Order: sequence, then structure tokens, then C-alpha cells
Amino acid sequence: MANEDLTVNTNEARNTRSASLATTSRTYEEAAFKAARRWSHLDSAACRDELFDAKAQMRAAVYQNNIESYIGTVSIPVGLAGPLKIHGEAGTTEYRVPLATTEAALVASYNRGARLLTAAGGCTARVVDQGVSRTPMFAFANLIDAIRFAGFIESQYDKLHQIVAQATGHGKLLSAKSTIEGNNVYLDLRYSTGDACGQNMVTFVSDAICVAILEHSPVTPRYWFLEANFSGDKKANAKAMADVRGKRVVAEITVSRELVREHLHTTPEHMVDYWYAGAIGGVLSGTIGIQGHFANGIAALYLACGQDIACVAESAVGVTRMETTDAGDLYTCVTLPNIMVGTVGGGTGLPSAKACLDLLGLAGPGNSIALAEVCAGIVLAGELSIIGAFCSGDFAKAHRSLSRGEPMEGSK
Repeated sequence: MANEDLTVNTNEARNTRSASLATTSRTYEEAAFKAARRWSHLDSAACRDELFDAKAQMRAAVYQNNIESYIGTVSIPVGLAGPLKIHGEAGTTEYRVPLATTEAALVASYNRGARLLTAAGGCTARVVDQGVSRTPMFAFANLIDAIRFAGFIESQYDKLHQIVAQATGHGKLLSAKSTIEGNNVYLDLRYSTGDACGQNMVTFVSDAICVAILEHSPVTPRYWFLEANFSGDKKANAKAMADVRGKRVVAEITVSRELVREHLHTTPEHMVDYWYAGAIGGVLSGTIGIQGHFANGIAALYLACGQDIACVAESAVGVTRMETTDAGDLYTCVTLPNIMVGTVGGGTGLPSAKACLDLLGLAGPGNSIALAEVCAGIVLAGELSIIGAFCSGDFAKAHRSLSRGEPMEGSK
């Protein structure tokens, strides 16, 4: 009888597995068919061959939770910068950093900076704060109602924690702070999101919180919105400069005078001269923060590693600082208050993104802190390299050489 039961169970398992494989196969076929049908309305075989090649057809179902109305994929070249040595929270690691870009000279510049950092012994990087916000807004008839509502929110903090715990096993509520503007209340709900970037997580949980609040509030708003543009989501903003959105990361290094001269063909003093000039230029132009080109490195790294590329708008806000030490060497640090990265969820599981994260050794749970440190490290490398190029007079020459094939002549 036991053998008969085992046979029955085995057959059931086989049938279940076969049904699952059939369903998966059907899902893949349906996804590819729907994409092909969209192409039937487009009169361009050449475009189809480029965007909807065999691999794009085969992976149609893989992308279905990341895009709508799928018609194919775009290939962006990926280069490698490094080794980039970082003394991070979990120890010292040398990374080879994949950067996806169409801009000539970008990878070369970050590669030069990364090698300089490594030659100098590596940079130190730490995540010093974390938190992702969603900021609902509640509109009331008058100021007194708004104040009553804000007081109610303050009294419900423990219950808000319970709602979050029921809604997600990964995120935690860090704070719930009300800001009153006239008869309106902006509620800054801040969460930790584990190893996920957490944009969807905080949206779903905040919606659950708002529904619960409205059921028990002593005063009813005239209307409310789940997000009212106070979080800084995907926008360069001053709010997070002294605070955090995502991960606040700091990286620093001291580079000897000899290495500055050898790798960058200039001096620490001249690098600091440029930093002062750039800082004043940033003030005159109204730039949020003081930095050379954070967006270049962050965009290239986000694109390669399956991050939300639109978050570059906020992630590229930050501060670079340079000064000479008593020994005449160059101290440089970068502070990035808005690094929005994850190593699980979103686009991180897509084939090319996972491959890039695997190259870094940072795919999957437990690696988001290290990925944020890599962001800071590669940005620090890029700041040293580009400022060095301006100081030595090599900036335009390098771009002409790498984008047009002209020889690098007359470099200092």
C-alpha cells in the first residue's frame, strides 16, 4: 500500500510539474505572440529585426512585469571600470564596475579615477542613514481641522507600525511626521525597505495607512492624495540634502601629491583651486549641491544594474569637497544623500542586470549597502578624474581622442 501511495504521489507530482511547464511555455508563447502582433501594426521590418531579435522574443515573458506593450529590447554598450578598492561596512573589496553608456570618454574617465583610488589604498565608504518616503496630503476646511488631524496622527504611531507589519514583511515604518501648510497636512511616511529600492513597497503600505487613518480620523478631509510631491521622488530637491532619501552615502580618500601628479598630471593645490571655482559657479547657477558630474557615473551604473534610471534626478544631488592636508596631499570626499538602489526586486532580476550585479558580486539579498558604497566609490573616482582633466587641460583633448580618434598631443 505504501508503494502504491508513493506511486500515486509521484504521478501527481509529475502531472503537476508537467502542467506547470505547460503553463510556463504557454505564458512565454503568449507574451511573444502579443509582441509580434504589435509589430504587425508597424511598417518597419528593419526596426523589428533590431529591437525584436530572437533573444528578445524568447524573453518576452521575462519582461512582462517590468514593462507594458512590450515590443523588444534596446542594447546599450557596457564598459568596465576598475579595480575600485573600497573599505566598506562589510570589509575591503576590489570591484570591477560595469557602466552602461553611449558617451565616449565616460568609462575611460571613471576607470582612471578608480585606478587612482586603488593605487592610493582604496576609499572608505559608509551608508550613514536610510529611509524612503511617501508623502500623502490631506486637505481640510480650515487650520483648526488640520491641527486636529496632525495631532491624531501623532497619537496613532503604534497603530501605524501594526498596519505596516501586516502589509509587508520587508519594510518598517521609521517615522510619520506631519507638516501643516495652511489648512493642508503633508504626512511624511518614512520606511526602511531592506535590500529593495522600495518604491512600490512604500506606495502600497502608505495606501493601506491612509485608508486606515481615514476610517478612524476625528476629522474628515475634503480630499487627499497618496503622494503630493513632498517626498522628492525622482526630482532634484533640497529637502534631502540635510536628510535622506534612499541611502545617504559618504566616501572619502586622501591621495598623495605624487599620485595626483602621476595619474592626473596636476597638483593638489590646483585641484582645490578648481573645487572653489566650481563651488562658486554652482552657487551662481543655483545648483542644488556642489559636484562635478555625479549623474554620469550614477546613470551608467543604474542602467547596467537594473536600477530605476529616473531616480538619477534625485540621486545625482550631493556634495564633493576637496582640501589639501598638512602634508600637502589631497583629501576628497563625496556625500550622496539620495542613492536609490536595491539588489532585489524591480529590474535587478532581469538577465543583463543580474549579470552586471553578478560581476560586482552583489546580486540578491544582503547586498544593497555594498551597492550603495560602490555608487559613492565610483562617483568619487569620477570627481577626481574630471577635475584632474580640467586642471591639466586634458578634458577636451581626451574627448576628441576617444570620441573622434584624434591623438592626445600636448598633454601636460
